[in-house]
Amino acid sequence: MNSSSTSNRPRLLVLRGEDLPPGHDRIDDHPGLGEVVYATADELPARLPGAHVLLVWDLFSEALASAWPKADALRWVHAATTGVDNLVFPGMVDSDVVLTNSRGIFEQPIAEYVVGQVIAFAKDFHHSWDLQRERRWRHRETERVAGRRALVVGTGPIGRAVGRGLAAMGMDVHASGSRARSGDPDFASVVESSLAEHGADGGPTLVSALPEADYVVVAAPLTDATRGLVDRRFLHLMKPTARLLNVARGPIVVQSDLVAALREGRIAGAALDVFEDEPLAADSPLWELPGSVVSPHMSGDVVGWREDLVDLFLDNLARYLDGRDLLNVVDKSRGYVPG
Repeated sequence: MNSSSTSNRPRLLVLRGEDLPPGHDRIDDHPGLGEVVYATADELPARLPGAHVLLVWDLFSEALASAWPKADALRWVHAATTGVDNLVFPGMVDSDVVLTNSRGIFEQPIAEYVVGQVIAFAKDFHHSWDLQRERRWRHRETERVAGRRALVVGTGPIGRAVGRGLAAMGMDVHASGSRARSGDPDFASVVESSLAEHGADGGPTLVSALPEADYVVVAAPLTDATRGLVDRRFLHLMKPTARLLNVARGPIVVQSDLVAALREGRIAGAALDVFEDEPLAADSPLWELPGSVVSPHMSGDVVGWREDLVDLFLDNLARYLDGRDLLNVVDKSRGYVPG
């Protein structure tokens, strides 16, 4: 295809990591695009000038913030993730560049992960696996799941999928969100995600909800309001028999406070898929603390997830080229897709 036939078509830049998008020829050969260029984080500043569309395939890269002054033609950035905390830096927020995410890909797999971890805790699977390796026969009694109370921190699509999964097992599922409210279709009640005694409108907050919960699931986006939310006070408000699950972003939990809570027996356990720094350091106490379950940021990654991400991007790309409304437009001031 000669340059004259592509000069009026959008130039796509793909910020890549170690791998390329699967079936990337569907992107490379897209008839509506002009040049398609791939760049690593180091190459981004040199490749960004002239790019109209940016696909952030290097999932958690923060390279765009430093390269932003080179974005002289950018109109749309699409993230191959649900969380966009790495992309809502001041320059992006203040610009007219549209930011979209990959909402719709990870919700159900993450909900399945949470359900699995809750069952594993309640049925003491972790101890059973340890005893099996030791060839020891030790009868125990385990816990019921039905009738237990869950608190989901975050009422977005992932939190709602988690809530529906837990409710299907007979759990009493509540949530916390940006404001307290009743009549929610997925949660028995919603309190404000705050550690103040009373919410902004005088309603209930986490202070009243945490002491009642048997399982607390963090499923909120990382924003200024949620960063460090799960701190020493949060953990001390939980039951000593309660478990914490984090499938959101690591910095929402103050990791040192969680380590202390587990060491002191302030909570019974934690299943963690995300961490303040990733990969988790080999000398982190979270690998071996009683009740601690570690997985390497994989709760939403099921067979075929990368292909699904490409399909979603191509759907949005067709909308962009046709001048139609894009899917999953992020409210950059909030850091997530509203509604």
